[in-house]
Amino acid sequence: MPVTGGTERTTTVIIGTGLSGLAVGAELRRRGVDAIVVDGLDILGAGQPANTTSLQRCDAADSDSLRERNEILRHLRNYAASHHMDVRNTTRAVQLTMVGGAPGTADAAGAEPPTGQWEVHTPNGILLADHIVLTRCAHSQLRRMLSDFGIAVGRNLVAAMRTIGIYLVGVGDLITPSPKEVLRQAKTVGQAISSKVYPETGQDLLAGTFAV
Repeated sequence: MPVTGGTERTTTVIIGTGLSGLAVGAELRRRGVDAIVVDGLDILGAGQPANTTSLQRCDAADSDSLRERNEILRHLRNYAASHHMDVRNTTRAVQLTMVGGAPGTADAAGAEPPTGQWEVHTPNGILLADHIVLTRCAHSQLRRMLSDFGIAVGRNLVAAMRTIGIYLVGVGDLITPSPKEVLRQAKTVGQAISSKVYPETGQDLLAGTFAV
């Protein structure tokens, strides 16, 4: 845990310590990618509070889905503990800041600024990362966040976010995805980040798939 005002460097910061955050954290751990998992984000971009009112919580689902979710979550927590994942349940992300400016904004010399580097501000200090995974934000809030960063968003929100190193897991248009869909998204995002961290391999560093 960093001291107050300190800065830590990692490859990926996952914002959200629930099912989605632990799922993608486990996937990245399996692939040998460093990640820190922190609690949910209060403030995005210019400091507006996250709007999650359009998202239905998983625990509002039927009893079978809830049992499935809890079973998967139990396995993920066991995996996190046994594989020493850096999960900080008591550390909350309070602000996300882009370092170096948005892609496509060249400086006076015509050079592109460095992209994909982010500062996640917490009460304990700053986490500096190349990749950010968000797990509980409404699409309207995400579009507003990108607008705050000066990034034009077309119809494909996910593609626009990936160009700047932000990935979504467990975020749906209107309702929270099912537990199995969350695991599928986590695997996809884990593979995408791993391929950027280890472009020379073109494949998983570790064999096998996390099973629940």
